[in-house]
Amino acid sequence: MAFKNKKDRFASLLHDMAVNLREGANYFASYNIETGEDLHTFSEKMKEYETHGDSLVHKMILELNDAFITPIEREDMLELTNRLDDVMDGFEQVAFTFEICHIKRFDDYMQKFIDAIEASTVEIEKAVDLVFDKKLKDVRTLAIKIKNYESICDEVYRESLIQLFQNEENPIRLIRMKEVYENLEEIADSCQSVANTLESIVMKNA
Repeated sequence: MAFKNKKDRFASLLHDMAVNLREGANYFASYNIETGEDLHTFSEKMKEYETHGDSLVHKMILELNDAFITPIEREDMLELTNRLDDVMDGFEQVAFTFEICHIKRFDDYMQKFIDAIEASTVEIEKAVDLVFDKKLKDVRTLAIKIKNYESICDEVYRESLIQLFQNEENPIRLIRMKEVYENLEEIADSCQSVANTLESIVMKNA
């Protein structure tokens, strides 16, 4: 993204975080798992995305510490940074859970979760960039879309647990699948937290 008038380093860092998140979500959603080695590669790649995200968080903290004036309140930028990082951490955790539980395919419920979460990261990237373009009304519209995706995930979570406890007779598999569903729901919740932070920024700067 080419920032107009060479936008400041804070906009650039938050943009990079949002892009890393969206690209990580896309990789997560599209990776084809067939073998145990694929699972390991999948987990390691998501760890790379998470590690890159952590490096951007560190850079943001250094920039905030050094800055005398910031384009929006530093506490809000730090909050947004941390909430973006939470989403990326969630993806890495689910990928690791897939590896240790040896889950090689997305079932229908996982796919619904992942489709909604991936769509959320697309809206998150758009919204983060619009914050620094001062298009706050558009930011709020995108935040509402993110929350709607979280509502979809809430319904998927309820449905997934109902079918799991009604139909799964293997207790070990039940525990594993329950953990995956819970972790995916936590990612959706983290996306909603990003949306809440964006709305808070809009209210403070409207």
